[in-house]
Amino acid sequence: MIRSGEAGALVALRIDRLAVRHDVRVKLAPPAGKTAELDGSRLSSAEFLRREFPTLVFTPDRLAVVKGGPAVRRAYLDRVLARLFPTLAAVPQDYAAALAQRNAALRRAQLGIGSPDAVAPWTERLVEFGHRLVEARHETTSALEPGFAGHLDRFGLAGGALVYSGEPPSAEAFAARLDTDLVRGTTGLGPHLDDLLIAAGRELRSFGSQGEQRLAVLSLLLAEAALLDPPPLVLLDDVLSELDERRRRVLASAVAGIGQTVITATHASALPGEPAQLVEVSGGTAV
Repeated sequence: MIRSGEAGALVALRIDRLAVRHDVRVKLAPPAGKTAELDGSRLSSAEFLRREFPTLVFTPDRLAVVKGGPAVRRAYLDRVLARLFPTLAAVPQDYAAALAQRNAALRRAQLGIGSPDAVAPWTERLVEFGHRLVEARHETTSALEPGFAGHLDRFGLAGGALVYSGEPPSAEAFAARLDTDLVRGTTGLGPHLDDLLIAAGRELRSFGSQGEQRLAVLSLLLAEAALLDPPPLVLLDDVLSELDERRRRVLASAVAGIGQTVITATHASALPGEPAQLVEVSGGTAV
């Protein structure tokens, strides 16, 4: 259910998880902000829903995962890492914290208010956390790639591949470029500079059409959804506008085996297959 008006908006979903049905309500009411309820009880933070009920979302701006810069793909890969391997969820944050401390030590030394020797302890931490992060990213990429390639092939794009070529940083490599890092006041080596190549016979960021990039993002989402247990709630917004009828049917077949999926469309006739429930929005009210 979706209602909107001057007082804000209410989004209510019924989520089936492990054969247990939950009523989830999120209310957006400026200036009070966002509130969330689970089975009638107000939650202290909507963050609980993100942790408790894994949700994968497709919106047009998610194309940035393919067409954006390396930082977007690193962030995406680390989010998937945290969902697939919860015990490793803190590794990207640990690395980022050590990186911030090393950069701060470099800047202090650059300004003459700190000793270059103060950089060494944080270099050791970067080596440790960098190894763990690179290994976790490789493991995540390996888990995603078969499903990504399979879904992309069913959409009609052959040669799907994910390539993360990061190498664990070594103490020797950091030592070799320490003078350069001191001059620049920043760390110029490590997995914070890596990239994830997303390809379908060719690299899609530079050589893929927007339609192909869209299919790649969808294939990534479907590949991740198949790996999560329990299955996530999948929200697909404006996903059909650039898919032909055959690809819509492929999408319908793919989401049928995932769990609960909500797809938005401007017309019911655009929906792939017969939905289990159809909600029509008119005048700000969903029926």
